[in-house]
Amino acid sequence: MNTLASVRSPAEGVERLAEGEVRQLLEAAVTEQKRSAGSEPEGVKGRIALRLERIEAAYGRRILRGTSVLATIGATAPFVGLFGTVWGIMNSFIGISKAHATNLAIVAPGIAEALLATAFGLAAAIPAVVIYNAFARLIAGYRAQLGDASAEVLTLVSRDLDRPAAASAPAALSAAE
Repeated sequence: MNTLASVRSPAEGVERLAEGEVRQLLEAAVTEQKRSAGSEPEGVKGRIALRLERIEAAYGRRILRGTSVLATIGATAPFVGLFGTVWGIMNSFIGISKAHATNLAIVAPGIAEALLATAFGLAAAIPAVVIYNAFARLIAGYRAQLGDASAEVLTLVSRDLDRPAAASAPAALSAAE
């Protein structure tokens, strides 16, 4: 990002930056500027903004890949554990009804099975949610940096497009005199 702030034009940025997301943003801006040569600056800026937005969205989708698995595990594992708990308690009741007795030796195995299922569900869910939240924070930071880089590229493009108009203004003033 520091390199991007020190360049005067998108083309210079392409020359100075190594491969990466920011360079791809700059290359898209340079390509669109070339394709739109002679067009109104506002139209060029709009087309470049659209291209940069699409690149940002593609990188956002790419970096989010896989996080849905963590979210699904974190959301469903407690329910799987609950299902196991219900199943274990049902087995305890079945054991009670078959034995026609309610002593601890008959009830304990089903309750232990139920607690084990709950523990497994929580053991899967808790780390999945913690890891998902950590990734979500990192991804949000990455997307914010990408958005900042995109805004900086748009600023470079705007300056670049305004330069010919600014350079020709003094010539037009002196011609009018």
